[in-house]
Amino acid sequence: MSESAAAQVLSMLQARGETLAVAESLTGGLVTAALTDVPGASASVRGGVVAYATELKSTLLGVDAGLLADRGAVDPDVAAEMADGVRRRLGATHGLATTGVAGPDAQDGKAPGTVHVAVAGPSGRRRARSLAVPGGRAEVRAETVREALHLLVDHLADPGSE
Repeated sequence: MSESAAAQVLSMLQARGETLAVAESLTGGLVTAALTDVPGASASVRGGVVAYATELKSTLLGVDAGLLADRGAVDPDVAAEMADGVRRRLGATHGLATTGVAGPDAQDGKAPGTVHVAVAGPSGRRRARSLAVPGGRAEVRAETVREALHLLVDHLADPGSE
């Protein structure tokens, strides 16, 4: 699936002496699993939180309850707040988050395949990516894992990155 991207992320984090925490909704732990499948992941992966229920995004990750009430859980700003919240809660250098609709049904008026991934770093810098992923539930979740890891690679490779 995303073994090479996961290995690349971990190599980059280890070279920088940095750590990662992951907040997942629609991926249900798949991002964390992809990372921890790589030998030596424990040097950089602090942990992961699966916040599937909307209220857990607020209570566990610190996502603004007003934002969730106004826009629902499937939103790029929610993803960014999830990434920053998990980074802070788990004491990591960087946070990575996924939220969206895997299907088969719409959620909060959002079509299946609507996905948002985000990363947050220690200086407060956040980066989000919105996707429209075709396919069924398994394809949406697998592609979300790939996109989340690639977003993190891009974030870490950016010279302006923390």
